[in-house]
Amino acid sequence: MVDINSLRTCISDFHKFNSVLIANRGEIACRIIKTANKLGYRTISIYTDADKKSPHVALADEAINIGLGPVNASYLDINKIIDVAKQTNAQAIHPGYGFLSENSNFAKAVELAGLTFIGPKSKAIALMGSKSVSKKKMIEAKVPCIPGYQGDDQSDNTLLKSAKKIGFPLMIKASAGGGGRGMRLVNQVDDLKDALKIARAEALNAFGSSELILEKAFVNARHIEIQIISDAYGSHLYFGERDCSIQRRHQKVIEESPSPVMTKMLREKMGKAAVCAAKAVDYTNAGTIEFLVDDQLNYYFLEMNTRIQVEHPVTEMVTGYDLIALQFLVAQGAKLPMKQSDIAITGHAIEARIYAEDPNNDFLPNAGKIDFWDPPRFDGVRIDDGVVTGQTLSTFYDPMIAKIVGFGENRESARQKLIHGLTKTALFGIKNNKQFLIECLRKPSFISGDFRTDFISKEFQDQDKTVEPKKLLDIAIVSCIQVIRETQNLYAQTLCVSELLCNWTNAGCLKYRKLYMVGDDHFDLTLSPDANKTNTFNVLNLSTSEKLSLTVEILDDSRARCLFERNIIEVAFFELNVKQIYCEINGVSRLYEDMINNHQGGKRIVSSGTVVSPMHGSLLEVNVNIGENVVEGQLLAVLEAMKMHYEIRAEISGQVEAVFSQKGDQISADDVLLEIKDR
Repeated sequence: MVDINSLRTCISDFHKFNSVLIANRGEIACRIIKTANKLGYRTISIYTDADKKSPHVALADEAINIGLGPVNASYLDINKIIDVAKQTNAQAIHPGYGFLSENSNFAKAVELAGLTFIGPKSKAIALMGSKSVSKKKMIEAKVPCIPGYQGDDQSDNTLLKSAKKIGFPLMIKASAGGGGRGMRLVNQVDDLKDALKIARAEALNAFGSSELILEKAFVNARHIEIQIISDAYGSHLYFGERDCSIQRRHQKVIEESPSPVMTKMLREKMGKAAVCAAKAVDYTNAGTIEFLVDDQLNYYFLEMNTRIQVEHPVTEMVTGYDLIALQFLVAQGAKLPMKQSDIAITGHAIEARIYAEDPNNDFLPNAGKIDFWDPPRFDGVRIDDGVVTGQTLSTFYDPMIAKIVGFGENRESARQKLIHGLTKTALFGIKNNKQFLIECLRKPSFISGDFRTDFISKEFQDQDKTVEPKKLLDIAIVSCIQVIRETQNLYAQTLCVSELLCNWTNAGCLKYRKLYMVGDDHFDLTLSPDANKTNTFNVLNLSTSEKLSLTVEILDDSRARCLFERNIIEVAFFELNVKQIYCEINGVSRLYEDMINNHQGGKRIVSSGTVVSPMHGSLLEVNVNIGENVVEGQLLAVLEAMKMHYEIRAEISGQVEAVFSQKGDQISADDVLLEIKDR
């Protein structure tokens, strides 16, 4: 292993650049800035109005505003970013991942501007950035590839003929990019035409190219990738593998290293195949070769990511190498200071991505304000985040909030530490997948390591992706916290009153009243403080006559501990106002509201003929007109949000009575788009 100080010494002999602009945002911008600072570089961040409270703005030595928020006029504007680099005297640009990181035109523009691009050469990006061209190149290099079509003829007729030859199910993929965008699984020929249309539009919007490839779908396979780093002196090294099989919408959510199915021989074979791929395109800097691995441990080339990966921390944890630092080293023109035999896998690391999304609504992303963010800091858990309390997540950007990594001497130790880290992470104010991640990690198939890319669809029904807290104990804990905090706040406003008089009354037994609604359940509670035990309450649910006694201790402004029947329960909370409080109990969080003197009207009831937007976004298509007859399941509209396209389909058959929105409109969640009259 080469530590950061040794790398700094290696880099000090080279002087191509001493300042770097990070052409990205969020957690990866923070991650790059931290390593750059350790290596002694001056750092420049860019941000938009929508990102002005993002931590990467304050973390850099200098920060420049580049626009309002839309990516095409900010983080994807090549000329603007080059101009900012020149304006701030930046000598190098690190693209991070996403945005322009795999745009060969951007890399070329950086090179032509006389700056150093911290990544591969533009030629390699262009070659490997096209799934069709790269696949042809890999076939030439004798790297095992998935059967499919990667031709220049992109007509529907040619793609249909090729699809029939390949067989179903098959995958449609955007040739120019990844991350699940422009990707569709097609199970039968009748679905191909609509899938091609959506995939083309999504690919064009995300990557500027509508070119597609077709591949045989392996529905029962693992997604395993090899991390490589190459220097300009012909050294190509692989740093083990990452198993990225736990995915939703073709995007990774849990990654680990090493893979549960990996053997020493298979790692060596796949590592050599990855090195062969890198050599075939004269690759330099960090990159990842992605493979599908079947049950017989045969592996097939998927694609090459010509950038640092989101999931790079798990590799860093098990190899001990700072991959970002190695990127800087290679970009400076230095030789890699290690040999393949120096790279060893020690321990196990598992990463979980926390997203602002709703697992119970097809993982649709959520924009909005983060009322409270407090991740844990302890040994065995790594936090890579890029948000702060009070920050608003915009619909313009990817909804990832943070990455939590558990590291241990073996897989079970890493799994337990990751669960503990997720449980201790407090995130309030926006829907997220944290509890879903915990449930994934607790599934027997994950514990055993016997899972594939279909893990989520096999292990979860739509109704059980999250667990809603409805137990009396949960509500009792919430009510006790609110009562204690109310008492503390009132006591703080008094003068010369003894603490012994808290909860005292001359009118008999003191009782507090709390009223909550959780889903369809009604909790009408009375709380009576125990005169002999501090912070102990007897709780009665007037709705059901259930009783219980518990002790709640407030640890600080966001943490509490409950003792109930000899069980200790850790609680995170955040008081939004005097009536509303976020609480997370046993890893499950929600907003609770004391309804006493705070009654509100019920929700608007929407019939199945009223088509509403499931989320905030931009309306890309409206495919029906007033008076048109539609059938259940028919595509009505396409919505774009957080760089993804979402199909809105009819829930009933009938006639379109009204159309309230048109192409290009900005839509809010629950906006009524159409009215359909049932036949």
